[in-house]
Amino acid sequence: MTPADVPAGRRAADSRPRRTKRSEEAAQRLMKALGHPMRMRILMRLSQRTMSPNQLAHELEERLGSVSYHVRVLAEIGYLELVRTEPRRGAVEHFYRARGRAFLTEADWERLPEATRRSLSDSQLQAMWSDIAAALAAGTFDARTDRHLSFSALVLDEEGWAALKAEIDRLAERALALQAESAARLRDSRSGGDEVLARLGSLLYTAPAPGAEV
Repeated sequence: MTPADVPAGRRAADSRPRRTKRSEEAAQRLMKALGHPMRMRILMRLSQRTMSPNQLAHELEERLGSVSYHVRVLAEIGYLELVRTEPRRGAVEHFYRARGRAFLTEADWERLPEATRRSLSDSQLQAMWSDIAAALAAGTFDARTDRHLSFSALVLDEEGWAALKAEIDRLAERALALQAESAARLRDSRSGGDEVLARLGSLLYTAPAPGAEV
């Protein structure tokens, strides 16, 4: 989740975990949160920084009324929290941020209709491409000589796929832990250096067979 990302298809410790009432309710809440493409986009933005519906509407180029509605839905089901309010020309502007990072287990992902899976993947990929395009246009993508860019075409068996998937999951978790550690240092002393607005994107998917029509 880039960041507020939603790593669909994430492997749980047990690939077929026993679903409790609590896990069922959590899955239903998450599916409701992701039930509209705009909510996905809102979660992504608010996982990166605190914003108001007005700021979100401007950045997403959507109507304020529509954005405000989806923000309320996300807040009601517990995925957003109100951080502060500020007076604005006789009204009050509310600022929200995401509560942690939402994710779908493999079991959750399998339960979703194929059309919903495609929609979620499309939303996340569009957000990723837009962010990359902005970094290229601003000249920040290649500004650091230690930036990483790689694309590998692999041939794996099922065991190799599972092992690689587990490594990617561990990297995503480690990235979040490093972000928390960095936040503490930046807040207290900046002993680790200046703030870096980093992006980590990872993809693992099956490619079509050579010569296959798409």
